[in-house]
Amino acid sequence: MSNTDSFIDEVTEEVRRDKLFAMYRKYGWIAILAVVLLVGGAAWREWSKAQATTQAQDFGDAILGAFDADAGDPRVAALRQIDAPNPRAKAVLDLMIGSELAAADQPEPASQTLREIAVQSDVPEIYRQIANFKALSLPDSGLSNQERRTELQALAIPGSPLRLLAEEQLAMIDIDEGMVDAAIERLNATVVDAEATAGLRRRAAQLIVALGGTPEGL
Repeated sequence: MSNTDSFIDEVTEEVRRDKLFAMYRKYGWIAILAVVLLVGGAAWREWSKAQATTQAQDFGDAILGAFDADAGDPRVAALRQIDAPNPRAKAVLDLMIGSELAAADQPEPASQTLREIAVQSDVPEIYRQIANFKALSLPDSGLSNQERRTELQALAIPGSPLRLLAEEQLAMIDIDEGMVDAAIERLNATVVDAEATAGLRRRAAQLIVALGGTPEGL
């Protein structure tokens, strides 16, 4: 290689370095910012996960502590003192409170607590449906048979995860209103339903026999 060629190569390399340095001075802050954001984002995600885990553990420990109290009013009072970290956890907490009130033979307060969950738009739909179903299933909840029937029919639509349980409760309303044939027909539909669990089929069949009917398919 001649001295001229070597000189040209050196100049070309120097120009390239100057251009790279100029680009770094102009756009280098973008790369630095991207690194900072990536590192900061990863740190924030890890911190958030740690916070969520800690909150969940504290929430679970508080619930376990509340269940150390005597059943009934003391346990309900202990559960009401717990701060839920998010709407979903609050719904779970209120479901427990409603169950404790029902077990303590306080159906109306239990129903009210459960139905409050059912109207909370920031709670997953399945939680709302379960809460409303539990409220509608309570005896002496303060709701009329017609009110219960209307809302249970909404839970008994095809595709609803609580469809068959709602049908069972509708059969109980039929029985309460003296509509025995309608109850037997509804219960027999449950007995032969492919989605019914073994326990639900057994309950339906036993009730049909108690009503003087004959279970289908058994």
